[in-house]
Amino acid sequence: MLCIQNPRTDPCFNLAAEEYVLKNFTDDCFILYRNEPSIIVGKHQNTLAEINLRYVRENNIRVVRRLSGGGTVFHDLGNLNFTFIVAGKEGHLVDFRRFTKPILEVMQQVGVEARFEGRNNLTINGLKFSGNAEHVHKQRTLHHGTLLFSSVMADLSDALKVDPKAYTDKAVQSIRSKVTNISEHLSHPMDVTTFGNMIMEHIRKHYGGNVMYSYTEEDIRAIEQLRDEKYCQWEWNFGYSPKYMFERRMPASDGGDLVFQISVEKGIIKEVNIQGDAFHPKDIDVVVKALTGLPHEPDTITKRLSDLNLNELFTSIAVKDFVYGMF
Repeated sequence: MLCIQNPRTDPCFNLAAEEYVLKNFTDDCFILYRNEPSIIVGKHQNTLAEINLRYVRENNIRVVRRLSGGGTVFHDLGNLNFTFIVAGKEGHLVDFRRFTKPILEVMQQVGVEARFEGRNNLTINGLKFSGNAEHVHKQRTLHHGTLLFSSVMADLSDALKVDPKAYTDKAVQSIRSKVTNISEHLSHPMDVTTFGNMIMEHIRKHYGGNVMYSYTEEDIRAIEQLRDEKYCQWEWNFGYSPKYMFERRMPASDGGDLVFQISVEKGIIKEVNIQGDAFHPKDIDVVVKALTGLPHEPDTITKRLSDLNLNELFTSIAVKDFVYGMF
């Protein structure tokens, strides 16, 4: 087994690296890495329904779609990510217990009683510290999991705080669980790097991780190309979402209401209905016509609305608030 301790913290690069290794390596591999603050959504999810878009943008939190299914997770430098990419036999490719077993063994080493619960979670006293997901490609399994070690829980909570009634779709919905950091349960202080080194040493000693591997220049060029062409693109991270309906009512400063109803397919606004008792119907018609056919994406919408001098049309609501009301 090749062991890769990846020092990069760019989530787009790191998810591209997983796909590259899965599809181009023949050796079994184990990878450890961390990401800068980011939200990682499952392949089959509606990204906008999973995130607090305003908070995410104002706090420069990256949003990236991964190759595997499952729910949305929050990453920061206090979170450690582990990945197994191994060959297998048909009928035995998906096995969450197999790939989380080494983590539970390391938890035992540091004196923390942890358990495998549900389909794919690791918990301490019923609180989740690890979510796991898998993807199969040509008899090779990619299993990756999070390990909350010393993450900023306020960021996690605020970044994933959503209005559950705003979006109607057939996407996979995340199940929010009560979570905990591993560091809170240690009898002796330790940082995330030391904990990661313990995991890597355990894999090398007990799971055949005989060769430490660093990405070559050729690997890096290929990963960066995949990153730039896929994992950094709006079309993958947001536009890939299943079609959905969005509806929200928001107040205007003059006491009136504004109601948005938006139909989106492949990330593109197909239909818009805006109702507001404080605005002239002709003004709303102008905005509806301008928005139809645009990506359901705040920067594009803001630019189009700025061309319309929205402040002159709707004096009781700021452009920024109007735009975020659509998400």
